Amino acid sequence: MFEITEKKELAHTVYQFKIKAPLIAKKRKAGQFVVLRMNEHGERIPLTIVDSDEKEGTITIIMQEVGKSTAILGDMVTGDSILDVVGPLGKPTHIENFGIAVCVGGGIGTAPVLPIAKALKAAGNKVISIIGARTKSLLILEDEMKQASDELYITTDDGSYGHHGFVTQVLQNFIDEGMKIGVVVGIGPVPMMRAVSNTTKPYNIHTMVSLNPIMVDGTGMCGACRVTVGGKNQFVCVDGPEFNGHEVNFEELVLRNRSYMKEEKLAMEEFTYHEGAKCYE
Repeated sequence: MFEITEKKELAHTVYQFKIKAPLIAKKRKAGQFVVLRMNEHGERIPLTIVDSDEKEGTITIIMQEVGKSTAILGDMVTGDSILDVVGPLGKPTHIENFGIAVCVGGGIGTAPVLPIAKALKAAGNKVISIIGARTKSLLILEDEMKQASDELYITTDDGSYGHHGFVTQVLQNFIDEGMKIGVVVGIGPVPMMRAVSNTTKPYNIHTMVSLNPIMVDGTGMCGACRVTVGGKNQFVCVDGPEFNGHEVNFEELVLRNRSYMKEEKLAMEEFTYHEGAKCYE
């Protein structure tokens, strides 16, 4: 069992947890993730390791309630325990001094961008970050991203804060101004990552995206997380989670992520109150 030592609400239905996992805290690197299972009847869900503290023996994750399993996790509080936390999984982010590194985070995608921005800055890069959300109240980790970056730009779809528009518009402005970008890291909803990749592709700017498809075991055995990258099958859990955004088949990824929408909707509908308590099985 893995104890929750701290819980913090970052935005509506978005929570940050610190979890006691000393072995994972000691080994994890930027870009890696864990797979959680809340109880013996629960599904396995992959979540990026946002931070760790070796002295405390804790890892930090950030999640958004989008279905039954994340709703169960969202209901947990400090002192509760998670049945399984497996990791660190996936390949760490390739970090080197690219010169100028642009980190783009959309919505909850800002969480996995944060440790990568920190690692890129520590490697001597000039880190320019762009984070966006639909509206100001949904923006997360602004202060943390400011500390991890040399420059931080904020966008909101509705114009309630920062630049009125999308993260790709700010990125395009950098390109139009002649900025010599060494690498772009874009993480967020699939449409956002596809838009970032489409923005940089005509200029041959190395662009990395972090994929989070349907995942089961997280060790490459089941094949559920397969994606097509550069015309070849890849397993996100062992070959990723980061890939060259110019080579990802985003159309296929969208379809695969919709495979169990009906079942997920049904599971969430059944996750209802019964005599004042939710059904967690």
